[in-house]
Amino acid sequence: MAKLKTGRHTSALKEARKAVKRAARNTSIMSDIKTSIKKVAAFVEKKDVKAASEEARKASSKLDKAAKKHIIHRKNASNHKSKLHKKLSSIQK
Repeated sequence: MAKLKTGRHTSALKEARKAVKRAARNTSIMSDIKTSIKKVAAFVEKKDVKAASEEARKASSKLDKAAKKHIIHRKNASNHKSKLHKKLSSIQK
């Protein structure tokens, strides 16, 4: 491990750079998921079953991918999917 003249290890600096990149990626993915969930809620409010089910399918996929990449916990993804499908089933009756 090489030390710079400032006294910081180069590996620590690299990890800090990697953390910034990861945080940006995670923020982007979480924003996308939240937008999808809000779209489902909007379609449910309008009682548009077809559009709501399509958006719920997309949101479920996004949640699964985020859980697979460890951006969110797998049980958190499962809980979100359960809530989405519960909302969807309330208008399908």
